Amino acid sequence: MKAHSLKNVFWRRFKKNRLTLAGGIVVLLMFLVALLAPFISPYKPDDIDRKHILEAPSPKHPLGTDDLGRDVLSRVIWGARISLSVGFVAVGIAVVIGIMLGAVSGYYGGWMDSIIMRFIDIMLSIPTFFLILAVIAFIEPSIWNIMIVIGLTSWMGVARLVRAEVLSLKEREYVLAAKALGAADVNIIFRHIMINSMAPVFVSAVLGIAGAVLIESALSFLGIGVQPPTPSWGNILNLGKDNIEIAWWLSVFPGLAILITVLSYNLMGEGMRDALDPRLWDVEI
Repeated sequence: MKAHSLKNVFWRRFKKNRLTLAGGIVVLLMFLVALLAPFISPYKPDDIDRKHILEAPSPKHPLGTDDLGRDVLSRVIWGARISLSVGFVAVGIAVVIGIMLGAVSGYYGGWMDSIIMRFIDIMLSIPTFFLILAVIAFIEPSIWNIMIVIGLTSWMGVARLVRAEVLSLKEREYVLAAKALGAADVNIIFRHIMINSMAPVFVSAVLGIAGAVLIESALSFLGIGVQPPTPSWGNILNLGKDNIEIAWWLSVFPGLAILITVLSYNLMGEGMRDALDPRLWDVEI
Protein backbone atom coordinates (compact mmCIF):
# COMPACT_ATOMS: atom_id res chain seq x y z
CA MET A 1 0.00 0.00 0.00
CA LYS A 2 1.65 3.20 -1.16
CA ALA A 3 2.18 6.21 1.10
CA HIS A 4 0.25 8.56 -1.17
CA SER A 5 -2.70 6.13 -1.15
CA LEU A 6 -2.73 6.14 2.65
CA LYS A 7 -2.64 9.93 2.70
CA ASN A 8 -5.55 10.07 0.27
CA VAL A 9 -7.56 7.62 2.36
CA PHE A 10 -6.81 9.53 5.55
CA TRP A 11 -7.79 12.89 4.08
CA ARG A 12 -10.94 11.44 2.47
CA ARG A 13 -12.08 9.85 5.71
CA PHE A 14 -11.09 12.91 7.76
CA LYS A 15 -13.10 15.41 5.73
CA LYS A 16 -16.05 13.03 5.37
CA ASN A 17 -16.86 13.64 9.04
CA ARG A 18 -18.17 17.20 9.15
CA LEU A 19 -17.81 17.53 12.93
CA THR A 20 -14.17 16.46 12.69
CA LEU A 21 -13.52 18.88 9.85
CA ALA A 22 -15.21 21.69 11.80
CA GLY A 23 -13.05 20.87 14.82
CA GLY A 24 -9.91 21.00 12.68
CA ILE A 25 -10.88 24.38 11.23
CA VAL A 26 -11.52 25.82 14.70
CA VAL A 27 -8.19 24.46 15.95
CA LEU A 28 -6.44 26.11 13.01
CA LEU A 29 -8.23 29.40 13.69
CA MET A 30 -7.29 29.24 17.38
CA PHE A 31 -3.68 28.62 16.42
CA LEU A 32 -3.73 31.63 14.10
CA VAL A 33 -5.33 33.79 16.81
CA ALA A 34 -2.60 32.82 19.27
CA LEU A 35 0.14 33.36 16.70
CA LEU A 36 -1.17 36.73 15.54
CA ALA A 37 -2.23 38.03 18.95
CA PRO A 38 0.08 41.11 18.84
CA PHE A 39 -1.45 42.16 15.52
CA ILE A 40 -5.17 41.40 15.94
CA SER A 41 -5.60 42.38 19.58
CA PRO A 42 -7.39 45.79 19.67
CA TYR A 43 -5.63 46.79 22.92
CA LYS A 44 -2.68 45.61 24.97
CA PRO A 45 -3.89 42.99 27.45
CA ASP A 46 -2.67 44.96 30.49
CA ASP A 47 -3.86 48.43 29.41
CA ILE A 48 -5.86 49.91 32.31
CA ASP A 49 -8.71 52.34 31.67
CA ARG A 50 -10.28 53.59 34.91
CA LYS A 51 -13.05 55.35 32.98
CA HIS A 52 -14.48 52.09 31.61
CA ILE A 53 -14.44 49.70 34.57
CA LEU A 54 -16.78 46.69 34.22
CA GLU A 55 -18.27 48.11 31.04
CA ALA A 56 -20.71 45.82 29.22
CA PRO A 57 -19.95 44.70 25.64
CA SER A 58 -20.00 47.67 23.28
CA PRO A 59 -18.58 48.66 19.87
CA LYS A 60 -15.46 50.01 21.61
CA HIS A 61 -15.05 46.88 23.76
CA PRO A 62 -16.87 43.99 21.99
CA LEU A 63 -16.50 41.63 24.98
CA GLY A 64 -16.65 44.30 27.68
CA THR A 65 -14.04 45.28 30.25
CA ASP A 66 -12.90 43.92 33.63
CA ASP A 67 -12.61 45.54 37.08
CA LEU A 68 -9.52 47.48 35.97
CA GLY A 69 -10.98 48.62 32.67
CA ARG A 70 -8.90 46.15 30.63
CA ASP A 71 -10.39 44.98 27.33
CA VAL A 72 -11.70 41.43 27.72
CA LEU A 73 -11.40 40.63 24.00
CA SER A 74 -7.71 41.50 24.07
CA ARG A 75 -7.16 39.40 27.19
CA VAL A 76 -9.03 36.43 25.71
CA ILE A 77 -6.92 36.66 22.53
CA TRP A 78 -3.67 36.79 24.51
CA GLY A 79 -5.02 34.09 26.82
CA ALA A 80 -5.28 31.81 23.78
CA ARG A 81 -1.52 32.15 23.32
CA ILE A 82 -0.87 31.25 26.97
CA SER A 83 -3.34 28.35 27.17
CA LEU A 84 -2.31 26.77 23.87
CA SER A 85 1.39 27.21 24.67
CA VAL A 86 0.86 25.31 27.91
CA GLY A 87 -1.03 22.61 26.01
CA PHE A 88 1.61 22.10 23.32
CA VAL A 89 4.65 22.20 25.63
CA ALA A 90 3.09 20.01 28.34
CA VAL A 91 1.96 17.41 25.80
CA GLY A 92 5.38 17.54 24.14
CA ILE A 93 7.03 16.66 27.45
CA ALA A 94 4.49 13.90 28.14
CA VAL A 95 4.91 12.38 24.65
CA VAL A 96 8.72 12.32 24.88
CA ILE A 97 8.65 10.62 28.30
CA GLY A 98 5.88 8.23 27.23
CA ILE A 99 7.67 7.20 24.03
CA MET A 100 10.97 6.58 25.81
CA LEU A 101 9.53 4.48 28.66
CA GLY A 102 6.93 2.71 26.52
CA ALA A 103 9.47 1.77 23.86
CA VAL A 104 11.98 0.45 26.39
CA SER A 105 9.27 -1.46 28.27
CA GLY A 106 7.79 -3.09 25.18
CA TYR A 107 11.06 -3.88 23.41
CA TYR A 108 13.08 -5.38 26.26
CA GLY A 109 10.27 -6.90 28.33
CA GLY A 110 11.17 -9.01 31.36
CA TRP A 111 12.05 -7.32 34.64
CA MET A 112 12.43 -3.92 32.97
CA ASP A 113 8.89 -4.14 31.63
CA SER A 114 7.59 -5.18 35.05
CA ILE A 115 9.27 -2.27 36.85
CA ILE A 116 8.10 0.34 34.34
CA MET A 117 4.54 -0.99 34.21
CA ARG A 118 4.23 -1.15 38.01
CA PHE A 119 5.47 2.44 38.19
CA ILE A 120 2.85 3.42 35.61
CA ASP A 121 0.18 1.63 37.65
CA ILE A 122 1.21 3.56 40.76
CA MET A 123 1.09 6.86 38.85
CA LEU A 124 -2.33 6.02 37.42
CA SER A 125 -3.67 5.19 40.87
CA ILE A 126 -3.09 8.79 41.98
CA PRO A 127 -5.68 11.31 40.69
CA THR A 128 -3.70 13.43 38.23
CA PHE A 129 -5.29 16.76 39.11
CA PHE A 130 -4.69 16.32 42.85
CA LEU A 131 -1.12 15.23 42.16
CA ILE A 132 -0.59 18.45 40.17
CA LEU A 133 -2.16 20.48 42.99
CA ALA A 134 0.21 18.87 45.51
CA VAL A 135 3.27 19.57 43.38
CA ILE A 136 2.26 23.17 42.59
CA ALA A 137 1.77 23.81 46.31
CA PHE A 138 5.52 23.33 46.85
CA ILE A 139 6.83 25.34 43.90
CA GLU A 140 6.30 28.84 42.56
CA PRO A 141 3.22 28.98 40.30
CA SER A 142 4.39 30.16 36.88
CA ILE A 143 3.65 29.30 33.27
CA TRP A 144 6.85 27.25 32.88
CA ASN A 145 6.29 25.34 36.10
CA ILE A 146 2.71 24.60 35.01
CA MET A 147 3.93 23.27 31.66
CA ILE A 148 6.54 21.03 33.26
CA VAL A 149 4.28 19.70 36.01
CA ILE A 150 1.43 18.86 33.62
CA GLY A 151 3.89 17.15 31.26
CA LEU A 152 5.51 15.12 34.06
CA THR A 153 2.14 13.87 35.30
CA SER A 154 0.46 13.10 31.96
CA TRP A 155 2.76 10.64 30.17
CA MET A 156 1.32 7.34 31.45
CA GLY A 157 -1.32 6.89 28.75
CA VAL A 158 1.21 7.51 25.99
CA ALA A 159 3.65 5.04 27.56
CA ARG A 160 1.04 2.26 27.69
CA LEU A 161 -0.02 2.99 24.12
CA VAL A 162 3.58 2.91 22.83
CA ARG A 163 4.31 -0.29 24.77
CA ALA A 164 1.34 -2.02 23.14
CA GLU A 165 2.45 -0.87 19.68
CA VAL A 166 6.04 -2.01 20.25
CA LEU A 167 4.90 -5.43 21.48
CA SER A 168 2.91 -5.93 18.29
CA LEU A 169 5.69 -4.73 15.97
CA LYS A 170 8.91 -6.09 17.45
CA GLU A 171 8.35 -9.57 16.01
CA ARG A 172 7.70 -8.36 12.45
CA GLU A 173 9.96 -9.59 9.67
CA TYR A 174 11.66 -6.25 9.02
CA VAL A 175 12.58 -5.93 12.71
CA LEU A 176 13.99 -9.47 12.81
CA ALA A 177 15.94 -8.71 9.64
CA ALA A 178 17.41 -5.58 11.23
CA LYS A 179 18.46 -7.63 14.27
CA ALA A 180 20.05 -10.26 12.01
CA LEU A 181 22.05 -7.52 10.30
CA GLY A 182 23.41 -6.41 13.66
CA ALA A 183 21.55 -3.13 13.99
CA ALA A 184 21.75 -1.48 17.42
CA ASP A 185 18.69 -1.65 19.68
CA VAL A 186 18.27 2.13 19.64
CA ASN A 187 18.36 2.11 15.85
CA ILE A 188 15.78 -0.69 15.68
CA ILE A 189 13.43 0.97 18.17
CA PHE A 190 13.41 4.45 16.67
CA ARG A 191 14.06 3.79 12.96
CA HIS A 192 12.08 0.60 12.44
CA ILE A 193 9.47 0.29 15.19
CA MET A 194 8.50 3.79 16.34
CA ILE A 195 8.28 5.15 12.81
CA ASN A 196 5.44 2.68 12.21
CA SER A 197 3.60 3.33 15.47
CA MET A 198 3.40 7.12 15.59
CA ALA A 199 -0.15 7.44 14.24
CA PRO A 200 -1.90 6.49 17.52
CA VAL A 201 0.66 8.52 19.48
CA PHE A 202 -0.14 11.57 17.38
CA VAL A 203 -3.87 11.09 18.01
CA SER A 204 -3.20 10.74 21.74
CA ALA A 205 -1.16 13.97 21.66
CA VAL A 206 -3.99 15.89 19.97
CA LEU A 207 -6.45 14.68 22.62
CA GLY A 208 -3.86 15.43 25.31
CA ILE A 209 -3.66 19.10 24.28
CA ALA A 210 -7.36 19.48 25.13
CA GLY A 211 -6.77 17.95 28.55
CA ALA A 212 -3.74 20.16 29.22
CA VAL A 213 -5.67 23.32 28.29
CA LEU A 214 -8.44 22.26 30.66
CA ILE A 215 -6.01 21.54 33.52
CA GLU A 216 -4.18 24.85 33.04
CA SER A 217 -7.49 26.73 33.04
CA ALA A 218 -8.58 24.96 36.22
CA LEU A 219 -5.30 25.73 37.99
CA SER A 220 -5.43 29.38 36.93
CA PHE A 221 -9.05 29.58 38.04
CA LEU A 222 -7.99 28.33 41.48
CA GLY A 223 -5.24 30.97 41.60
CA ILE A 224 -2.29 28.56 41.49
CA GLY A 225 -1.69 28.57 37.74
CA VAL A 226 -0.68 31.44 35.49
CA GLN A 227 -0.52 34.52 37.69
CA PRO A 228 -2.00 37.96 36.90
CA PRO A 229 -1.43 40.26 35.15
CA THR A 230 -0.53 37.62 32.54
CA PRO A 231 -3.86 36.83 30.85
CA SER A 232 -5.14 33.26 30.92
CA TRP A 233 -8.63 32.00 30.30
CA GLY A 234 -8.62 30.48 33.78
CA ASN A 235 -7.66 33.64 35.69
CA ILE A 236 -10.14 35.71 33.65
CA LEU A 237 -12.82 33.26 34.79
CA ASN A 238 -11.58 33.63 38.37
CA LEU A 239 -12.07 37.38 38.10
CA GLY A 240 -15.53 36.82 36.62
CA LYS A 241 -16.48 34.69 39.62
CA ASP A 242 -16.14 37.71 41.90
CA ASN A 243 -18.30 39.87 39.62
CA ILE A 244 -20.76 37.32 38.25
CA GLU A 245 -23.86 39.29 39.27
CA ILE A 246 -22.83 42.55 37.58
CA ALA A 247 -20.37 41.46 34.85
CA TRP A 248 -21.58 38.23 33.26
CA TRP A 249 -19.27 38.72 30.26
CA LEU A 250 -16.19 38.03 32.39
CA SER A 251 -17.40 34.43 32.86
CA VAL A 252 -19.22 33.74 29.60
CA PHE A 253 -16.59 34.65 26.99
CA PRO A 254 -13.48 32.97 28.46
CA GLY A 255 -15.68 30.00 29.37
CA LEU A 256 -16.82 29.74 25.76
CA ALA A 257 -13.19 29.98 24.60
CA ILE A 258 -12.26 27.01 26.81
CA LEU A 259 -15.34 25.03 25.76
CA ILE A 260 -14.86 25.59 22.02
CA THR A 261 -11.11 24.88 22.13
CA VAL A 262 -11.37 21.67 24.16
CA LEU A 263 -14.35 20.43 22.13
CA SER A 264 -12.58 21.15 18.84
CA TYR A 265 -9.43 19.27 19.83
CA ASN A 266 -11.52 16.32 20.99
CA LEU A 267 -13.53 16.26 17.76
CA MET A 268 -10.38 16.47 15.66
CA GLY A 269 -8.64 13.77 17.69
CA GLU A 270 -11.58 11.36 17.49
CA GLY A 271 -11.85 11.96 13.74
CA MET A 272 -8.13 11.34 13.26
CA ARG A 273 -8.42 8.13 15.26
CA ASP A 274 -11.13 6.86 12.91
CA ALA A 275 -9.32 8.06 9.78
CA LEU A 276 -6.07 6.35 10.83
CA ASP A 277 -7.72 3.04 11.72
CA PRO A 278 -5.94 0.52 9.42
CA ARG A 279 -8.86 -1.92 9.69
CA LEU A 280 -10.88 0.45 7.50
CA TRP A 281 -8.24 1.21 4.87
CA ASP A 282 -8.95 -1.83 2.72
CA VAL A 283 -12.55 -0.74 2.44
CA GLU A 284 -11.53 2.71 1.19
CA ILE A 285 -8.71 1.82 -1.25
